[in-house]
Amino acid sequence: MNDPRLLRLHAADNVLTVIRTLEPGGELLVEGTRAPIPTRLPLGHKVAARAIAAGEKIIKYGAPIGSARRAIAPGEHVHTHNIQSDYIPTFAR
Repeated sequence: MNDPRLLRLHAADNVLTVIRTLEPGGELLVEGTRAPIPTRLPLGHKVAARAIAAGEKIIKYGAPIGSARRAIAPGEHVHTHNIQSDYIPTFAR
């Protein structure tokens, strides 16, 4: 069971989409486990639905959108700080 503030867009996804901005200090229910919300999670951002290993593909909409730069814990914010594009190797911030 997942928190009603999170949405799984496809059965194969290993990330969940935040459907309303979440403020730090609370908790999320991710796959039946409670996870803290340590930072603000904006609408539309992603959190890990389960533990994701370094190098593992990030799956959203049932398709790979990149790879994990490092291990990502269940409920952790998944964004440019911990994923990399596998499709635009010259991208730089």
